[in-house]
Amino acid sequence: MPRYQYECQQCGIIIKAFHGYKEALIDCDKCESKDTLKKILSVPFYGSKILSPDPTQEIGEITKEYIEENRELLKQQQEELKNKKYDKK
Repeated sequence: MPRYQYECQQCGIIIKAFHGYKEALIDCDKCESKDTLKKILSVPFYGSKILSPDPTQEIGEITKEYIEENRELLKQQQEELKNKKYDKK
């Protein structure tokens, strides 16, 4: 299963989680806030010899999916930073 990283928008903790690529975490266990976890960019890691829920899927396909997923996350983060207001103090 792939490893993902999430950051809590409430308390700032970074959580590493192993789960299928179609799953997602949303609630923070540390501060117990709801719907505050946001997936952040991470490097692919597969902790077992079974790299995919579908054993017929090629490694290259898994890697391409992971790259595309992170590309979308990067676009989202770039847009958020462009729209963020900063104090000029």
